[in-house]
Amino acid sequence: MGKQHLHRIQNFLNLAKSRLQPYLRYLILGGTFLFIAKAFLTHWREVANIQIRAESFPLLAIALGVTLLSLIFVGWVWMLILREFRQPVTAAWAIQVFLKTNIAKYLPGNIWHFWGRILDAKKAGIFPKAATLSVLLEPLLMASAGVLIGLICFDKINWFLRIVGWAAILTAIHPRILNPIVLFVERLKLSKNNGENSQAGEDASEELNFRAESTSNLAKKTSNVKSRHKINLPIKRYPLVPLIGQMCFIGLRGCGFLLTVTALTPVNFSNIPNLFGAFCFAFVVGLVVPGAPGGMGVFEATAIALLSDRFSTGIILSAVALYRIISILADVSGAFLAKLDRQRNQRSQKRRI
Repeated sequence: MGKQHLHRIQNFLNLAKSRLQPYLRYLILGGTFLFIAKAFLTHWREVANIQIRAESFPLLAIALGVTLLSLIFVGWVWMLILREFRQPVTAAWAIQVFLKTNIAKYLPGNIWHFWGRILDAKKAGIFPKAATLSVLLEPLLMASAGVLIGLICFDKINWFLRIVGWAAILTAIHPRILNPIVLFVERLKLSKNNGENSQAGEDASEELNFRAESTSNLAKKTSNVKSRHKINLPIKRYPLVPLIGQMCFIGLRGCGFLLTVTALTPVNFSNIPNLFGAFCFAFVVGLVVPGAPGGMGVFEATAIALLSDRFSTGIILSAVALYRIISILADVSGAFLAKLDRQRNQRSQKRRI
């Protein structure tokens, strides 16, 4: 009787989740934009009084360049992650695909940039399991890197919590712990796509082990893939190099935000760590909260909440709005550069023929 009652409760919770989940993103977006709107209405006079000086434009241009550089760099980090799954790809290909697909993160659902990378990876001959696992591992390492930097820089956190947080994160990304998490998330995503895509259904029915030797064109070109033994654990070693790469990426993004704030108001050297730490936490919250395309709204609300006691709310409101524009311009510029590079490659291939 107890088991039957528990089964009914589970069915009710699953039904409620399936019914409410489509509205969750609207609830999150609505709440964050209401928070931002309230802050703007309260401090609109401060925002109106802010003037962008002539010397601010070079700083904003540098912030745009640094933000674009961070996207190129994180595309290179994605290449490192693919190589962790024994898929030898070139840096040029990985950066081009990353820049081309990254603009899709602003579409509703916040998954289409991942889906685009998986499709491009499959077209390039990368094993489908490795492609899927790489786009699952990339945001996990990115969020871990952001929290690690935030714990160092944000001074409102005491040293004991910082040490505990660092230990917890560095332990959580150990292969013994990370592999089951990544495989579980892949099973979950494949099962969700089962009814929408027959191919995904076939993938979900397979074991989440992939062969180190693929019949793809990419695998034929490399001598690194020699064995047909099944690999039970996709992540074979501690992902230290990709983690350091993601920390460098977060550092570049933080520099872009810092330059944006500096363009609006002078920043004391003592405030730089807090600005950096608050940016990292806001970036991570915008990354992990579902239903916010590109972290839009969530990042801004978190940054305002963390920095309003250190800086004028009007300054922070203006800074996060400017930085959002800079981020979008960097994403569009990156996609445009990737398109130009792809067209150049196509023309060079035609000439060879």
